[in-house]
Amino acid sequence: MASKINDGTPMDVPEGFERLPEGLGFGDRLQPFYRRFRDDKVSFGLVVQEQHLNLMGIIHGGALMTLADIAAATSIHLLRDQPAPSPTINLSFDFMAPGRPGRWLETRADHVQVKRRFGFCSGAIYDGDNPVLRYSGAFYFPDHGGLGVAPGDAHKLNLLMGDDGAIRE
Repeated sequence: MASKINDGTPMDVPEGFERLPEGLGFGDRLQPFYRRFRDDKVSFGLVVQEQHLNLMGIIHGGALMTLADIAAATSIHLLRDQPAPSPTINLSFDFMAPGRPGRWLETRADHVQVKRRFGFCSGAIYDGDNPVLRYSGAFYFPDHGGLGVAPGDAHKLNLLMGDDGAIRE
């Protein structure tokens, strides 16, 4: 599958990644972005395009942080018996290198742990083998229905979790 970057050059999306549909709320700001399941792990990625850039011509830190938040939360949800919305209670970042236009950036979680009321995930966003951003986060699992998915939007959580008919490797 190929994606066009801002100068019209095709950039290959790695094998196994499938484009996520639009309609995922704030995550749509990353579009087009992609997801892959492999060995009970999930990765997200994107080709850095013009809409992702800041005024310095590199990927905006907010785009990287959004990608990391989605990747960490989804990684945690994969370990839970009953995936459900879980607010981010802490997410920290270390920016390590610029994400350049036209480059494929990919998330990789290296530690995922689920406790009774909290989930924890750390990982990085890579350009090839080079880390661009390291992240570490904690997520809360509410024991009440007050933090649910808005009516009619439950399918959005399913799309990120792979309950959309996606084939897992």
